[in-house]
Amino acid sequence: MSFLRAARAALAGQNCLPQILVAVVVVAVFVLAGLSLSCGSSSHSTSGHNHNAYVTLPSRGSVLLLHINGATGAITLGAETPQVQNTSPTGIALLQSKKFLYAVNSSSFADSISIFSVASDGTLALSGTPTPAGDGPNDAVIDPSGKYLLVTNNFGGNVSVYSIDPSSGALSEVAGSPFPANSNPAEILITPSGKFVYVTNPGIGMITAFSFSNGVLTKVPGSPFPSAPGGGAFGLAVDGSERFLYVANPSASNPPPSSTTGNVSGFNIDPSSGALSPIQGSPFTATNGKGPSAVTVDPSGRFVYATTTGSSFSIWCFAITPTNGQLVAATNSPFSLTAGGLFALIDPSGNYLYIGSQDASGIAGYTYDPSTGAPTTITGSPFSTLAAPGKMVLSE
Repeated sequence: MSFLRAARAALAGQNCLPQILVAVVVVAVFVLAGLSLSCGSSSHSTSGHNHNAYVTLPSRGSVLLLHINGATGAITLGAETPQVQNTSPTGIALLQSKKFLYAVNSSSFADSISIFSVASDGTLALSGTPTPAGDGPNDAVIDPSGKYLLVTNNFGGNVSVYSIDPSSGALSEVAGSPFPANSNPAEILITPSGKFVYVTNPGIGMITAFSFSNGVLTKVPGSPFPSAPGGGAFGLAVDGSERFLYVANPSASNPPPSSTTGNVSGFNIDPSSGALSPIQGSPFTATNGKGPSAVTVDPSGRFVYATTTGSSFSIWCFAITPTNGQLVAATNSPFSLTAGGLFALIDPSGNYLYIGSQDASGIAGYTYDPSTGAPTTITGSPFSTLAAPGKMVLSE
């Protein structure tokens, strides 16, 4: 099997003056108390609304609906789509309108993209015949405009771009697609503005960069960019301001005295061209643990989390230096908690961190301290997903 197949409220009247003063004092006390809690709390606000998520199940040939409790972050299972033999869905992308969901199927018989219509309750229904895909489709993302679906083709060494019909969800490959993306393209990311696209190439430890306009990918000058020597560049994440890009290098070697294997590379993103330049001090590693392959940035832009399999030194947490993007290990990081290397993502409210494990334990869920970044296990975690998950997408 290849690299892939394989957080986000007066009284009046002179005679009532004493009561007014008392009321004012009481209100002030509560306001100050509230401010204190919001500034020094060990967790984020948990007033988020309930919503859905979806996860691919490669070994079952299906997509599973998940229900997320907005107040606790706990996950309960919803409906699973009918299992389709000889498919191995991995990449998944949800249209911003929440009308259609796309699952990328890597199959030795017929690589394809399944299109699902999304009902008001979140359940999925297969829409028409799956669209033929490139060779070894793996990861997928939809651009911010909602007009295009981009898919990496691991065996084809390229990226396919499809225009999305807003009424039916149907896909049509754009002129010039697929676009060359070097050897074995794996993970794909599009920046918040939609201007730039980055793809990791694990086999050669590189990042292929593109500018993106009207469905066309154009190689950025200097691309591909090296991630880390012998690193096997895999997961990647960008901060909300799209100033910094971070890449997980599972197999990178670190110079002595470090005894760890693997690190996280940090890059400055040129706002005009999309070209990458290393952040001073990059790559960044942990004092213990090895092999981080998934990485995410919290919505506030304060922290980077890189995750590995198992429960020993498995969650690496770094604080981002706002001025230059350098990473500083959080206190007590790395954390010996259940994790995985399939994916790491944080809900837009910044409340919950979800990590995909390489077995049926499924998804580990955490809240995290907004000041220190320290994760705390959500009650009931890890949440079983019937089989090892592939990729996960949130509906908010």
